[in-house]
Amino acid sequence: MRKQIAYYLSIATCLLAVISCSISYKFNGASIDYSKTKTITIADFPNRASYVWGPMAPMFNNELKDIFASNTKLQQVRRNGDLKIEGEITQYSQRNKGVNSEGQSSMAELSMTVNVRFTNTKNHPEDFEKQFSATASYETTQQLSAVQEELVQQMVKELTEQIFNATVANW
Repeated sequence: MRKQIAYYLSIATCLLAVISCSISYKFNGASIDYSKTKTITIADFPNRASYVWGPMAPMFNNELKDIFASNTKLQQVRRNGDLKIEGEITQYSQRNKGVNSEGQSSMAELSMTVNVRFTNTKNHPEDFEKQFSATASYETTQQLSAVQEELVQQMVKELTEQIFNATVANW
């Protein structure tokens, strides 16, 4: 009898503890206090790299805005947002990565770097300016023009995730 009472008492205690605790998990990784932070301004990033592929800047700008729209409740505004993200694409280049047995290039690597200035008007200690980079490789048996769009999309996705995590995920 005492064991049953102890058993039910421990179950009740556990249930009470679970119910009384308020733990908030956000599966998108964003940790934003929406009572203070309601808006975000994301400026278009110009392409200031020495090598320019025309569609790259629009792809990057659209993906950056989309990741915040999809994963936060922040309203995007043209200016004076509670959070501000601005910057520029500073580097886009290609280099040889691997050599085959004949001494010729077998792999090439594209790299893309963006400089980001982040301002949190509600919590200035979180402000930063830093660079984010991503790379993608391809076999040199393929023409760059045949794989460029796919590789740039991969790099843009990686860069925007890095920026999202650095600005609102607080990892």
